[in-house]
Amino acid sequence: MGSQNEGGAFFAGLVIGGLVGAALALLMAPQSGEETRAQIRDRSLEYKDLAEENIMTVRSRATEAGHKAQEQVAALQSKGMEAIEKGKVGATEALEKGRQSATEAYEKGKQSATEALQKGKESVDQVMNRASDGTANEVS
Repeated sequence: MGSQNEGGAFFAGLVIGGLVGAALALLMAPQSGEETRAQIRDRSLEYKDLAEENIMTVRSRATEAGHKAQEQVAALQSKGMEAIEKGKVGATEALEKGRQSATEAYEKGKQSATEALQKGKESVDQVMNRASDGTANEVS
């Protein structure tokens, strides 16, 4: 944006310098004051029209650039929202898989614990049966 302002300042300086140079040239010319003033008036009107044309061109280009920038911002926002949605879907899927894995691990652990408890009860029952039958080993 700064370079556009510098370009505008340069152009304004160029126009003003041209006007001053033309005015000086006309003032120094060997003609009557009336003719010189008429030439200055005509030239100043020409330069004024040229400056207004250039200002309109600059405004038009600035407006066009603004529209293009808005379009790019909208496109980037759209892509950003798509990425966020994809991320949400991925996170939801990962969370569900994690829950599923945790549930499976819990069930397996519960089953293993139940089996180990059952084996322990069976071992205790065997020892108790041996003790009641009198077949238990005596300590010497």
